[in-house]
Amino acid sequence: MKLRKELLNWKNFTLASKLADNLEKKGHKVFIVKNGKEALEKLKELLPENSIVATGGSLTLSEIGGLELLRSGKYNFLDRYSAKTKEEKEEIERKAFLADYYICSANAITEDGKIVFLDGNGNRVAAVIYGPKNVILISSINKIVKDVPEARERIKFISPMNSKRLNLNTPCTQTAICVNCSSHQRICNYFVVIESGHRHPGRFKIILITEEELGL
Repeated sequence: MKLRKELLNWKNFTLASKLADNLEKKGHKVFIVKNGKEALEKLKELLPENSIVATGGSLTLSEIGGLELLRSGKYNFLDRYSAKTKEEKEEIERKAFLADYYICSANAITEDGKIVFLDGNGNRVAAVIYGPKNVILISSINKIVKDVPEARERIKFISPMNSKRLNLNTPCTQTAICVNCSSHQRICNYFVVIESGHRHPGRFKIILITEEELGL
């Protein structure tokens, strides 16, 4: 068991290092960490106190304790999860465009360094593309895929689980299989691929976790 774990750790770190090199060639900054604890410490390093911070929906951020950090009082946190109404939530999401730091996760990252998102409302991809001064992506090694077509297949596999997690009444929450539905609660509406960060070098800061169990 110990040898198997050591070999898996070696494989994941090697894959992460290759991906990090390709991402950095595209103008992004990458930080490789072993697990959620190290990811949280790196997040603390990257976030100056009193900065304005917003988030997109991210299971990984929640799993590593990131929401507790942001609610600690050290930051001006635009907490979309605290909204009491739909209108209040939408107002917080609009304010996110003026944030110093926007934190979220990607749905997939290709081996050559393309970052892939699929959104329901589009607030996450809109903020990632334009607005916040810095974007911090927290992603586990399990989101690495060969190319964009494989990213689509990965997203189709995880979409029913994300819909179930969000308590949505979509066909995929009944069958556990993604279909091209017409539900008004559909979460598969905006497919975005970040090709590079050369226009604004260093805006994307990617925390890559070699532990596979975090996030969908």
